[in-house]
Amino acid sequence: MLNIHVEKIGEMAVVDCEGRMEQGEDSFRLREAVTSQHDVGTIVVDLSEVTAIEGSSIGMLVFLQRWARDYNIRFRLFNPSKFVREQLRKVGSIAEFDIPTLHEMMALLARSHGRFGLAA
Repeated sequence: MLNIHVEKIGEMAVVDCEGRMEQGEDSFRLREAVTSQHDVGTIVVDLSEVTAIEGSSIGMLVFLQRWARDYNIRFRLFNPSKFVREQLRKVGSIAEFDIPTLHEMMALLARSHGRFGLAA
């Protein structure tokens, strides 16, 4: 089961995902969480706590990236686990995604909301 939590930080929405992305229902919940953020400049999907991912969920990530592009929203995956990165590589999708480093993520936070400027 996948747990999803969305937090808006200035012009950025961070979609925290935790658990296993294995069933179609998980993909649809992720789609709803991301597409409801149509009023931001950047959407970051935090995959650091995702322990498993299946093909339909990878397909949903590709769809969401294209959806974001159509709405002129930057779409980024943050800190996918080694397993998730391998799955993305296997299907040839990893090159399609913008995956910021921790330093880049801190800079994004600093730009999105002034109060995070000192932390970066």
